[in-house]
Amino acid sequence: MKATDISQADYFHKVVDCQWACPAHTPVPEYIRLISAGDYVGAYMINWKSNVFPGILGRTCDRPCEPACRRGRVEEQPVAICRLKRVAADYKGDISAFLPKPPTTRNGKRIACVGAGPASLTVARDLAPLGYDIVIFDADHRAGGMMRSQIPKFRLPDAVIDEEVGYVLDGGAAFIAGRRIDSLKALLGEGYDAIFIGSGAPRGRDLQLPGRKEAAANIHIGIDWLASVSFGHVSAIGRRVIVLGGGNTAMDCCRSSVRLGGVDVKVIVRSGFAEMKASSWEKEDAIHEGIPILNYHVPKAFIHENGKLTGMTFEKVAATQDDSGRRILSPTGEPDVHIACDDVLIAVGQENSFPWIEADSGVAFDRAGLPKLDALTFQSSLPSVFFGGDSAFGPKNIITAVAHGHEAAISIDAFCQGTSPSVRLPPMTNLVSQKMGIHEWSYDNDIALDRRFKVPHNGSPLALKNIHAEVELGFDPVLAVSEAQRCLNCDVQTVFSEPACIECDACVDICPLDCISFVPNAPEDELRLTLSAPATNLSQAIYVSEPVKTGRIMAKDEDLCLHCGLCAERCPTGAWDMQKFTLEMAQAGQACRSRA
Repeated sequence: MKATDISQADYFHKVVDCQWACPAHTPVPEYIRLISAGDYVGAYMINWKSNVFPGILGRTCDRPCEPACRRGRVEEQPVAICRLKRVAADYKGDISAFLPKPPTTRNGKRIACVGAGPASLTVARDLAPLGYDIVIFDADHRAGGMMRSQIPKFRLPDAVIDEEVGYVLDGGAAFIAGRRIDSLKALLGEGYDAIFIGSGAPRGRDLQLPGRKEAAANIHIGIDWLASVSFGHVSAIGRRVIVLGGGNTAMDCCRSSVRLGGVDVKVIVRSGFAEMKASSWEKEDAIHEGIPILNYHVPKAFIHENGKLTGMTFEKVAATQDDSGRRILSPTGEPDVHIACDDVLIAVGQENSFPWIEADSGVAFDRAGLPKLDALTFQSSLPSVFFGGDSAFGPKNIITAVAHGHEAAISIDAFCQGTSPSVRLPPMTNLVSQKMGIHEWSYDNDIALDRRFKVPHNGSPLALKNIHAEVELGFDPVLAVSEAQRCLNCDVQTVFSEPACIECDACVDICPLDCISFVPNAPEDELRLTLSAPATNLSQAIYVSEPVKTGRIMAKDEDLCLHCGLCAERCPTGAWDMQKFTLEMAQAGQACRSRA
């Protein structure tokens, strides 16, 4: 193998598993260390720069960082990264002095954002301080998009949305409330230099089964029903409720139903429990609130009497394999199951909807109804129109919408400045030694076996009767520090210097996971098998040095390394050092306009 080039930005970025997994590439270990030090403002601002909505995401993020967390090498549960983000938001105090103010001069460029959800707000946050006139249009009277309309208040209070959306609007963007854009061509005619479309995936999928039309009064599309609850148009539901679907929307529907009067609330899915798209913690919360989840039930019909819904019938299925080994659902042959109900909430997916974009507008769509976009720049077939969030590639989540907004803002900035949106700046990286003396470090490197700390909940029975009572209470400062110290500081890298190595093997002896080996070099597939512990996870790299004095190479399995620093502490010559890796993703700004 060739020696590893650790100057490449993605090498150590990929080793910082949590940051690599985050669509917005938030520097997770850095803000967790600041929480440990009680610097909540610093922790919040690190989050705010990359993910824009720390308080919102600290309550609602899908947490792609946590399954990737390196703590899983030590024990089962990852660090509570998401809930630590909330800690920074809850305890930060007044941060107004650290936020950008509206620009005193404008650059003459006008940008329209369609939809006031997380993608559009991110575009506005990035571009308004640069002097762009940003106008955000939304049919609703308050900004926030699906964060406000589809996430129940017991998970995400309005006050949190108001605060963090307010930070964006206070930065100079204008919000035009209550205006639904019904023609792209008309909007283009208003003279905007670029248009960003962040209108989400606003149409919930329906189920056209027998009885759907006759019993329509008590059959509701999940996302529409949640919006009606959010805006106060719906305040009650029947005692017996069936929720169809296995995603996070279904979990929000069933838990909201309990708070609005549902006594017998069931979630029914056609797949197995493990295959449900809902996050594991969302399923756990629903079950904790006494909501059963029935799996392998395929809906067949809505049952009604004189136009009134009385129940549903389901076919029982089981997971089997076809001749090619593909997993399929096959009928078990058991009699159909009848389940009585008063209301049904359909939460089986969402779709994009662009009836307001004319066929001759210049924006092309694929067969699935999604815009044809450049995957790097988010630019459509009409160069001045960009997409992001759910409206770009279909329904995802808030943090993905934020990541799209950052990338689209870079593209819009370049387009408006007359340069190519496809030319992107690489991330900024840095490595700094953490030495504080001979064998001491500037961070806590003790690998403790502390189990994940539980987030306190509002256990009052009254909480299940109040749609506005927040269920999770968040960590207090003491619990936050305890949880933060579970972080393994995977951004502090083991950096090896070949000339200093005397091949004493002290690092090999001290390594608790046998991730360091001194072996003859070989092709990667062979080298992986000759290490002290075979490196079988091909998704993680092997750190390979130049030859040392005997001609062997040092090979370290990045998948096993816990960044404990014992190798650097034991090394008598300082061949090993612990160096903090910093990665900062490019965003729209002056640097993006300084390209040659």
